[in-house]
Amino acid sequence: MQDDTAPVLTPDHPTPEAFSDAALAVARLETLYEQATAFLAGHFIKAVSTGKPATRIRAFYPEIRLTVNSHAEVDSRLSFGHVSGPGTYAATITRPDLFRAYLTQQIALLMENHGVTVQISPSNTPIPVHFAVAGNSSVAVPHEGVLEFSLRDVFDVPDLSTTNDDIVNGTRTKNEDGAMPLAPFTAQRVDYSLARLSHYTATDATHFQNHVLFTNYQFYVDEFETFARAALADKSQGYTSFVATGNQEISTPDGVILQPAKMPQMPTYHLKRADGQGITLVNIGVGPSNAKTATDHIAVLRPHAWLMVGHCAGLRNSQSLGDFCLAHAYLREDHVLDDDLPVWVPIPALAEIQIALEEAVAEVTKLKGYELKRIMRTGTVATIDNRNWELRDQSGPVRRLSQSRAIALDMESATIAANGFRFRVPYGTLLCVSDKPLHGELKLPGMASDFYKTQVSRHLQIGIRAMERLRETPIARIHSRKLRSFEETAFL
Repeated sequence: MQDDTAPVLTPDHPTPEAFSDAALAVARLETLYEQATAFLAGHFIKAVSTGKPATRIRAFYPEIRLTVNSHAEVDSRLSFGHVSGPGTYAATITRPDLFRAYLTQQIALLMENHGVTVQISPSNTPIPVHFAVAGNSSVAVPHEGVLEFSLRDVFDVPDLSTTNDDIVNGTRTKNEDGAMPLAPFTAQRVDYSLARLSHYTATDATHFQNHVLFTNYQFYVDEFETFARAALADKSQGYTSFVATGNQEISTPDGVILQPAKMPQMPTYHLKRADGQGITLVNIGVGPSNAKTATDHIAVLRPHAWLMVGHCAGLRNSQSLGDFCLAHAYLREDHVLDDDLPVWVPIPALAEIQIALEEAVAEVTKLKGYELKRIMRTGTVATIDNRNWELRDQSGPVRRLSQSRAIALDMESATIAANGFRFRVPYGTLLCVSDKPLHGELKLPGMASDFYKTQVSRHLQIGIRAMERLRETPIARIHSRKLRSFEETAFL
């Protein structure tokens, strides 16, 4: 337990300052955050070299707070950028430098829709020292027992009791001080995920783009790098650089990328644009646990869309290897989200995503209308947590799959879609049939080699083109009201 009765040394705690300009409000957030983290880092470095300080060292996250007094309704078409009724709303903020564009946009919408100012000040939430020094490569927080004193006796450390998904899960409607949540995540939750992202993907959060592709095979990574190099050669496409594992960044098509000695659990690559509207590709590997882990943490970056483009088992005899499956419903037997999102919650298809994917398939394959049905089928995608489901008694699984009208089965898609629904991130799935276990076509090297050579490139091109179409779609149409609950946070 932390001793909160001991003397505490903190930075100056200025009074709340009101702002009617969103950019100035965010600039103030940045100043307060920089002062707080510099205070913690400086005292931590001194404590490591000179020993235990005489007082507790503490600094606080900055906070946005606003009060709406009117019952006047805002435009009913809006899905975000407004509050549901009178009251005080607040959110703790971390890394305002990373979220500058997002925060400026969200605050400006609140000012416009409610005609209010926002108050910026330090919050009452301490910043854990681990997160305060996370961006400083020359400073590392040692494990407990390494220092001559207990770290938690002097500094605040991460507290999982306050790091959770209560807001997005709908189980928390008020903060401890009575204010209602303004943002879907607290500062501690965001900091936790930023640290996890760096660990799992071996790339910094600053590189992530607003459009995220998930895949479950290395073949897509190779094709993505090939596409990225070609895109960098064509300046008209607006892509500025390509980032590979280990934060290796190139800005020319002939740039050198070295193979790291050790790959991360989820290798991640970024084709960047100056406005952040590029494409990130994450190889999550196999399994719903990986899919949940990746989306749990990427969600705090508030991407505009994420799509699954991977391989699946085709379940219909009319399908052929290489056919595409566009999910319009999900059979969830992955179980990893059951405690956060019960299986009785429907995961609907999102029209804007479905249209972008279908049009991208037509564009890349040069097929349209009735002819498109030769290579693409729309229907239920089943996601299961047992990779060897084929070895079980077939009467049960096959009957359920048939009753659900499933056309494909994999281990990640429903998890990614369900977490998109939970975190209000637009989602979609386009899979490619790589085997047909119910019809004797198993995923064996000899059978799959031709498929891998001919289909991966085309499949990835479709995913990229779908994202480029979504980039051209107004953000208010992508983040529609379909993903919002009864009482939503104002921030997207």
